[in-house]
Amino acid sequence: MTYKEVCDYLFQQTPSFEKNGRTGFNEGLANTLALDEHYGHPHRQFKTIHVAGTNGKGSVSHTLAAQLQAQGLRVGLYTSPHLIDFRERIRINGEMIPEDRVISFVEEFIIHNSQFTIQAPSFFELTTALAFKHFAEERVDIAVIEVGLGGRLDCTNIITPVLSIITNISLDHTDMLGDTLALIAAEKAGIIKPHVPVVIGETIAETRPVFEQVAEERHAPITFAEDSPIVASAEPTATGGMHYTLTDGQMFDGELGGYYQAKNTNTALHAIRQLQALGIIGDTDYGAFMHIGTMTGLMGRWQKMGEQPTIVCDTGHNTGGWHYLSQQLQAVECRQLRIVFGMVSDKDVRTVVSMLPHKAIYYFTKASTHRALSEQLLKQMGDERGLTSQCFPTVAEAYAAARRDASPDDCIFVGGSTYLVADWLKTAF
Repeated sequence: MTYKEVCDYLFQQTPSFEKNGRTGFNEGLANTLALDEHYGHPHRQFKTIHVAGTNGKGSVSHTLAAQLQAQGLRVGLYTSPHLIDFRERIRINGEMIPEDRVISFVEEFIIHNSQFTIQAPSFFELTTALAFKHFAEERVDIAVIEVGLGGRLDCTNIITPVLSIITNISLDHTDMLGDTLALIAAEKAGIIKPHVPVVIGETIAETRPVFEQVAEERHAPITFAEDSPIVASAEPTATGGMHYTLTDGQMFDGELGGYYQAKNTNTALHAIRQLQALGIIGDTDYGAFMHIGTMTGLMGRWQKMGEQPTIVCDTGHNTGGWHYLSQQLQAVECRQLRIVFGMVSDKDVRTVVSMLPHKAIYYFTKASTHRALSEQLLKQMGDERGLTSQCFPTVAEAYAAARRDASPDDCIFVGGSTYLVADWLKTAF
């Protein structure tokens, strides 16, 4: 099989949440445990860090991977979704898994698939098995594992990490995780393991007692990062990143942009302290914060992609993310702000639209996923709020129109959905 054929098999022949929504998610860990046994329990051959949360888990995962790499460790990194290439999900010290590894894994699975007495493995179950197998074969020292969906029943939850992290909780995937913040917190808290320390980034009144109860039941030392902030202040830099001042007076620049990165960085710094206490790393390398994208391949976090006009993209895709993005867009200084925008239909779209700044001109569109919300419906919601907008059937057409309309001192923002940013990156660059 070619790499393209293998990707087509994974995307088209296996159920996935990204393609099928809820029907593409296998509840429970039976498939994962069967695959894990078939491949010889690879996840037991290296240390792991487990990262869950509604928003920020990708940024925190990449930040920790960069820090671990800077300490001289061989670091696996498993995240989702990808933007351009499937192999972005599985990296070692920033290098994507080779195509031939993906091909051989899928070919071997197809040959032995009939041996499994389980339901058809999902895309994410197979991808997780591939990641763990690759990390074991390449003898990583430690792997940062991002939860795919939820926590308790996520197929990454067979690991026993040295550290668990839950970044925050907001209403997302309510049809699968629960329709209250407390229920969602309980699902995320499922990654807390007996006697394993856990760092919680942010809480609210409904979620904190959930984390406290689960940690107490499992005798897991718990740290609430918000209770003792390490980040005193954060300001945007001219290059699109953030400048941090810590409570001890130290200062450093971070490559990742976005107001929300102050919370993520505070969570990551608390996690780093835990890793230091465990003897896994030494002193914090603040220089690594300026090279996260280069070291780990992270994209799409208030990422500046061009000048004259300024072009920025961000994968924020729910109310929690847009709480910060709306503020940052409102603060953008330019002649005219132009926003290429689309969302998937299973998010709280109406609430996000209510946060969009009035000063922008909107180019509503939809990504190439069946979950994408119609651009006409988005325009209708925008019209109800008095937003100036047009709508376009594809991301490429929407961006082309924004680019055509823009003057050199304008700003074009592309976002609203990970899938939309992915479509844009594939067509515009």
